Amino acid sequence: MNKKLYVLVRKDLPKSQQAVQGGHAVAEFLLRGPVTFWNNGTLVYLGVRDKHDLESWGGRLNDCGHDVIAFREPDRDNEITAIAVCGAEKELKNLRLL
Repeated sequence: MNKKLYVLVRKDLPKSQQAVQGGHAVAEFLLRGPVTFWNNGTLVYLGVRDKHDLESWGGRLNDCGHDVIAFREPDRDNEITAIAVCGAEKELKNLRLL
């Protein structure tokens, strides 16, 4: 079964940066994430309000047993800008597409 890879991105960033930060989160997931059944299949970008909302979602997903991989942008004082998680359909069903 090919699970979906979800990328949560902050909507308070400029549009061009949302795309870049989401891409970084995918790359980070592939570099250091868990072994998954995601094989360049479905990729879903979702928007969250801001840094605090993103951190909250990361904590909730971790609490549900998901391996969450965060990307921290060096040019923004290493603040979290996006996260990637595989197979969290149920938890993320109410978030809107980016």
